[in-house]
Amino acid sequence: MPIASTVASPAAAPVRPWYSHRWPWLLMIGPVFVLVGGGVAGSLALSRPDAMVVDDYYKQGKAINQDLRRDRAATALAIAFEASYDAGAGVLSGAVTSGGAPLQAPLHIYLAHPTQPGKDLQLLARPGSDGRFAVPVAKLEATHWQVVVEGARREWRVARSWSWPRESALAIHADAPTAPAP
Repeated sequence: MPIASTVASPAAAPVRPWYSHRWPWLLMIGPVFVLVGGGVAGSLALSRPDAMVVDDYYKQGKAINQDLRRDRAATALAIAFEASYDAGAGVLSGAVTSGGAPLQAPLHIYLAHPTQPGKDLQLLARPGSDGRFAVPVAKLEATHWQVVVEGARREWRVARSWSWPRESALAIHADAPTAPAP
């Protein structure tokens, strides 16, 4: 009795090209995603330079020392700054005092955005005889602002962070002056 062959001949089943199978495509999908993601990350890194980098660290260090002198001057003057923002009216209003007396001299108010320097605000406030001021501000973004208040001639400075609108009011008081040692 003859034995039947169960092995299929190569001519019976045609060989398909590699691209018609699904496994090569499934194996290539991961590296393709990595390449596309790397390209997107690279283009974002090149199109948005880091604004937090300072070119001249020595000059920046000298500026910090000047700021400390201005902080001490604010302490000697007992500067107190209080403000609140009315989003409906678009007005930042408040009062500034020196030693409890109203301060009538113009002052600069800087609101620094934490990550985007293009959104920083520089305001000039001119307090009235009672020390109160009101400055129009178009739209104050809800974020964690760094607030710096300076005299018109930059002779004093007070600073603090402010999370608006979580904190409805802002109060900055210069540190109490230290008594001289006997």
